[in-house]
Amino acid sequence: MKKKPDEPIDEGWMATYGDMVTLLLCFFVMMMSASKPDVALFEQIQASMNEALGKKDSARPIEMMMVDLNDDIQSVDISDKLSIGSDSQGVVIEMDGDTFFAQGSAELKPEATTVLKRIAATLLSDRYKHFNFSIEGHTSDEKFSSEKYPSNWELSSARASSVARFLESRGIPRVRLKATGLYDISPKYPNKNPYGEPIPENRRKNRRVVIHVEPSFK
Repeated sequence: MKKKPDEPIDEGWMATYGDMVTLLLCFFVMMMSASKPDVALFEQIQASMNEALGKKDSARPIEMMMVDLNDDIQSVDISDKLSIGSDSQGVVIEMDGDTFFAQGSAELKPEATTVLKRIAATLLSDRYKHFNFSIEGHTSDEKFSSEKYPSNWELSSARASSVARFLESRGIPRVRLKATGLYDISPKYPNKNPYGEPIPENRRKNRRVVIHVEPSFK
């Protein structure tokens, strides 16, 4: 009998397989680039991937939070003394120390409590219930001492604690709050010029309270 010729092997599946492997490689490269971890970057990557897969409703809580908080501070008269931004971990709210507190005091001024009420109301939203708050008090390098606060260590700690206590009083659970006093160890601007002369404007800007709002992933 005449031998039946062998049927050609269909290798068309290899192209699809190769595309899948390439896509997986790209996926893991993107995941590695976000493994700092850079939460904001990861949120953007996740949203982009969801959109590419046809999911229209991509949740971006950090982006939504920044929009909501910007609306809050634009509605008050001291919006130029308070800024909203983001870092690799989440949202950063920065408050001018001289605007929110009297000199040498950790008691919040009335204008400060007005804007903090709005911020607290926004962050109490159910969509932000998995975010924690790390509050930092900063001062300049100017020497300070009083009967109540022996140095800027105590003053910076007291200011951070004052903001934390106020947020707690507005309903934010204590377990989501952390307060830290950093004195002048993390200045935003140089307190002195290269000749060792003080820069008053920079010193003023360095007196601030910073609230880091970060997802807990719980």
